[in-house]
Amino acid sequence: MIILKYHVKLLILYWIVQITSLSPLRLSAQPELNAAKVDRNVVFGMYSGLALLMDVYYPNDPNGYGIIHISGSSWSRGLSLDAGMLNHKRHVKLEGEVFVEAGYTLFSINHRATPRFIYPAAVEDAQRAVRFIRYHADKYGINPERIGAVGGSSGGYLVCMLGVLDGNEILEDDTPINRMSAKVQCVIARAATTNFLSVDIGESFLGVKVRDKRSTIEYKRAYQASPINHVSADDPPFLLVHGDKDPIVPYVLSEDMYKKLQEMNVPAKLITIEGGVHGPGVINSPEVKKELVLWMNWHLKER
Repeated sequence: MIILKYHVKLLILYWIVQITSLSPLRLSAQPELNAAKVDRNVVFGMYSGLALLMDVYYPNDPNGYGIIHISGSSWSRGLSLDAGMLNHKRHVKLEGEVFVEAGYTLFSINHRATPRFIYPAAVEDAQRAVRFIRYHADKYGINPERIGAVGGSSGGYLVCMLGVLDGNEILEDDTPINRMSAKVQCVIARAATTNFLSVDIGESFLGVKVRDKRSTIEYKRAYQASPINHVSADDPPFLLVHGDKDPIVPYVLSEDMYKKLQEMNVPAKLITIEGGVHGPGVINSPEVKKELVLWMNWHLKER
């Protein structure tokens, strides 16, 4: 009888494990970083009842600076109520943990995504996150005037936009948060789409098929959405990282962006990962991670 109870307990335990392993919540489990503590699911905005959430990772030895992180996703999330969250992806640990370990407070965000939401929704959400973080800087123990941004792929695109846009688009808004600047002071972008007019990328994100004629709405939208067309001399330092064998986002896009930044005398650097393809794994080497932290240390911190 004791043996039977034991077997029943084992059977129950087996099914619990099986159900848990198949659960969407387990598949989208929040990443564990080497942090002192984490604030989960902080609401930084609300769009028609849809909460915009972020996780805040506090370092063990804070240096007083904050970095916004945006995971890559092809600007897309599923329509299911069980769709995975951006800040639950492995990108957070691969791209963000090194900064938490270096003393930075990391803000990993979600944003509206295709197919339900097209440009400029994701850009607006990223800007809202910066404004929210800046408004609550005292709470998070960071310098509101010095906020960095890190992202890869579509997240790399969004952090580029946070760097090149003026960030003062809605300063006349009645909400105090929205009157904050959305411009960041240092950018690290991996495999970012910087020009929609030169590659066949982003049709679903833009919501249009790019046309050749400059007079078309489609062309103007693609032009307006391209970071390379907003580069100006007052932009923050940019570190671009790209694998030269990337089959999804062509390496030439980072080359072109780097040249444009140089033309405008913006501090910039391009790290080429020889033989590197797409995905956050290209920055997984200790050498590259060291370069990322050094860049942020030198260009974000006040000296």
